[in-house]
Amino acid sequence: RTPMFGTRLPRYRTRSGAFDDMVAAQIRRLNGAWPQLVKPVQFAVEDVPPSQPAPWEPEPSFASQFSLRATAPRRIVLYRMPIQSKSRSRMDLELAIRDEVVLRLAELYGRRPDEIDPDWSL
Repeated sequence: RTPMFGTRLPRYRTRSGAFDDMVAAQIRRLNGAWPQLVKPVQFAVEDVPPSQPAPWEPEPSFASQFSLRATAPRRIVLYRMPIQSKSRSRMDLELAIRDEVVLRLAELYGRRPDEIDPDWSL
């Protein structure tokens, strides 16, 4: 069977696929400005946070987490469902993803978020 919608039509992408595309766009944008900060970090998207918080996290976050363990690579994980549930429109979702990625990068490197992205949280 062929798909009901063409690959170029907006309905072809699932919500999770569109979310992944938005995260990738933010990573590409930040990589253009800060390649030395973004390249060594692994990014991932999961649907929901685990029921047990990660042992390295002092306080659990329901939107994302990052890892600083010496034995593992630096990693930022965004949780799709909590971020989507707070967003009322596509623009809200894009801004929430941007803010979350910038916030986690800033925490990872001990910088202020507005140093990494001057438009953070506007």
